[in-house]
Amino acid sequence: MAEHFRGELPRLLRLLAAPAGFLPLGPALTMAVRRFARRKPAVFDRLGDYGKCSFLIEPSDLDVSFLMVPDGTRAEVKCLRRRANQPADVTVRGPLLVLLGLLDGTFDGDALFFNRAISVSGRTDALVALRNAIEDAELTPADFVGATGGLGRLVDRSVIGGLGLARRFTGSPISGEPS
Repeated sequence: MAEHFRGELPRLLRLLAAPAGFLPLGPALTMAVRRFARRKPAVFDRLGDYGKCSFLIEPSDLDVSFLMVPDGTRAEVKCLRRRANQPADVTVRGPLLVLLGLLDGTFDGDALFFNRAISVSGRTDALVALRNAIEDAELTPADFVGATGGLGRLVDRSVIGGLGLARRFTGSPISGEPS
């Protein structure tokens, strides 16, 4: 049931993450997405015209949100103060660890939506296109940072293990549907 779902970052971690809004995180994420687009262009090609849509990602447990236009090598990511009333084609809101679980395939977006663990507004067709592109690519954390071979396996194990620990610590579901 949704009423038992937690997953919010503890106050201490929220305070530690607060300075992220002041760092040049937007340009760093923009460069990372563009590098990823050069390595895996099929992910972005699959988006078609939806690649020009704007996606506002609002972690409910942070004071920062992310506005992304996944337009391949012209992609852009901006970091904004949360609730800055930024217009976007699609807005997705939920706890950070849950949103990351959508990205890495740990969670089923439909189940999270229907259990009210995340909220979605705007062009759901664009969000479905993005989700399908990500799911079909079967991406790993190493894919996002461009690590391969032994280093890639280490990145995958470390990130997946770290997210699993964080999810246990915060009471968010470890995998699958929210409890």
